[in-house]
Amino acid sequence: MTLVSHEAPSRASFILASQGDNVKISTIGSRAWLIEAPGDFDLPAQRRIWSLAATLRARDDVESLIPGVTNLLVLFRQTPEDYDATFALLTAAWEQAQAVHPQGKLIEIPVIYGGEHATDLDAVCQHTGLSPREVIRRHSQGSYTVFSLGSAPGFGYLHGLDPSLATPRKKVPSLNMLKGTVTIGGAQTGVSALTGPNGWNAIGFAELTLFDPRAENPALMAPGDSVRFLPERIEL
Repeated sequence: MTLVSHEAPSRASFILASQGDNVKISTIGSRAWLIEAPGDFDLPAQRRIWSLAATLRARDDVESLIPGVTNLLVLFRQTPEDYDATFALLTAAWEQAQAVHPQGKLIEIPVIYGGEHATDLDAVCQHTGLSPREVIRRHSQGSYTVFSLGSAPGFGYLHGLDPSLATPRKKVPSLNMLKGTVTIGGAQTGVSALTGPNGWNAIGFAELTLFDPRAENPALMAPGDSVRFLPERIEL
């Protein structure tokens, strides 16, 4: 069971220097422009991406916006006639973007750590040098923020993993990882949204549905939401 409360958003590439940092703006086809925040995979950069999306959403010439992990894909309704003017527009929007703090909901996810579905817990322990109980303790004590949705319907990319738990994705993915598997992939953690191939490291399992197309809000998670993992049971 998942507990949810509301207590707690072509030409070649160019690099632009702005306000002491570097933002990358590139075209993908004729109508899509990708804006990539500078710096590390961190919350301040993502909050600025959310701010940028809010600003551009008000424009009539923008068809859709797809926030990613510290990046934003902007799709215009028509191919911009003036490339340089569009580049300048996006540059100015980035420079003016200020970090926002969306009031997302808190999602608490009970997890069975270890057990038959935690097929990569030993590999995580070997990579980090931590015991299984210490991996579980550090993972469950984390406070996570949903940066974006992607990869599969409803899958949330979560920021906030203890750096000591970061483990590279597997060179050979699991071919049939179950929906609900709790995983670590690099510096991120997540919950698999669909059963199928998955290269992240499985450390536990949660009974939940991340995406229901029949629901009023099909995706359980949304950018800006907070996530906590609750140890329901530990099987070692």
